[in-house]
Amino acid sequence: MSNFVHLHIHSEFSLLDGANRIKDLPKRAKELGMDSIAITDHGVMYGAIDFYKACKAEGVKPIIGCEVYVAPRSRFDKEPNIDNKYNHLILLAKNNEGYKNLSKLVSIGFTEGYYYKPRIDLEVLEKYHEGLICLSACLAGSVNQALLNGQNEKAEEIALWHKKVFGKDYYIEIQNNGIKEQVLANQRLVALARKLDIPLVATNDAHYLKREDAYNHEVLLCIQTGKRMSDMDRMRFDTDELYVKSPEEMSEYFKAFPDAIENTVKIAKECNVEFEFGHTILPNYDVPEEFPTHYDYFKKLCDDGIKKRYGENPSKEILDRAEYELGVIQKMGYVDYFLIVWDFIHYAKTNGIPVGPGRGSGAGSIIAYAIEITDIDPIKYGLLFERFLNPERISMPDFDVDFCYERRQDVIDYVSEKYGHDHVSQIITFGTMAAKMVIRDVARVLDMPYSEADSLARMIPNELHITIKKAIEQNKELSNLYETDETVKKVLDIAMGLEGMPRQASTHACRDCYN
Repeated sequence: MSNFVHLHIHSEFSLLDGANRIKDLPKRAKELGMDSIAITDHGVMYGAIDFYKACKAEGVKPIIGCEVYVAPRSRFDKEPNIDNKYNHLILLAKNNEGYKNLSKLVSIGFTEGYYYKPRIDLEVLEKYHEGLICLSACLAGSVNQALLNGQNEKAEEIALWHKKVFGKDYYIEIQNNGIKEQVLANQRLVALARKLDIPLVATNDAHYLKREDAYNHEVLLCIQTGKRMSDMDRMRFDTDELYVKSPEEMSEYFKAFPDAIENTVKIAKECNVEFEFGHTILPNYDVPEEFPTHYDYFKKLCDDGIKKRYGENPSKEILDRAEYELGVIQKMGYVDYFLIVWDFIHYAKTNGIPVGPGRGSGAGSIIAYAIEITDIDPIKYGLLFERFLNPERISMPDFDVDFCYERRQDVIDYVSEKYGHDHVSQIITFGTMAAKMVIRDVARVLDMPYSEADSLARMIPNELHITIKKAIEQNKELSNLYETDETVKKVLDIAMGLEGMPRQASTHACRDCYN
């Protein structure tokens, strides 16, 4: 077991703030001799699954957490200049119950508390605290803020409330980040922790991987805030210390507080979230009482549909194809999936909501065509069912369904009412900083004239998944500029460092997830 574990880390999913790529974090932890590492993105858990998988692949223990935003009053209060002054708090999942509670808190932050940021409050924190470890966070934490403002009694009151709720799982967090206010805060935090018998924990609030990545991170912050590096009032950290430090560096800085280092290892040992993959959970579809099983009802729909589509006496080819598909669907456990999709498409069509004819591999299913999930005849067009569902490749089938934009919400509302609002969500999509866009962003931040930035971006070929590195290899003019022009080289080097990172999150236009 390593003698230090990072418990406060921001990945690329702290959008335009964290510059740590998910895939790099466990590799770096391993290089530095650490066998565990946490993810604590701002207000979200977008990267949790990818982080878990990346850590497991490297033999590093993943610790799933979040740096939540806490409303100054109730999460429902949204008054300007008051309720936008939120505080930070680190929450780490000890077990799967803790993971569920953390997911619940983060969701509430968006659905009930969103005001500039997704915020929770003390009420829901107390309600869903089981299975969670709580750290007092960075300088933006409420304890830190009170201490820095000379409000010692308030700081004690805040710390004692958290100690009452979390018990031995509440820690006062001290950091080594090169920020001058932190030195003063650490002195007061240590005194407070000793007075109230609350354990200390050392973190580094790492926003980037290595010290040399600090400048790229500053550029990233400028992209987020719409500023330039030359702007005096831009958001900045004024430090190059917010990187994934080695255990030796952390132990040296906190040698006066060895317990703060030891507690990182203690916390890591207590965090044991395990995810299961490959197990699909579908909501129950209620079939009419006269049918003994879901399959019986499904087969009746299919038999009726085949006759409706192909007449009372379908050919042997059609009947054999339908029987084969039914067998595969039943064997792979997707009868309910077909019934659920059929149901909401049937609802749309019977309520005058336009539905697309079907896209993607789902159009290869004669069963989908028979029950009017799709309107494309796979026999006529020679479409293969195996592209959609194949016993040799166990994966969830995927129907691409297009609903009328103006009435799509009606379908979502129907499904929500039927299966419960807590079982229905729309899929998130991330806009990433693709080659041309990131060049323009970085060039603006570095004060490159627009005409030059535009010319540089236009040198990137219009090719799917093109990267800046590949463009330099393909385009001789761009390659020459990169080799001979220092400004161009600087822009492109920084752009390559940020390329592909998520820029913003939004709701996928069409696809909806039912679970």
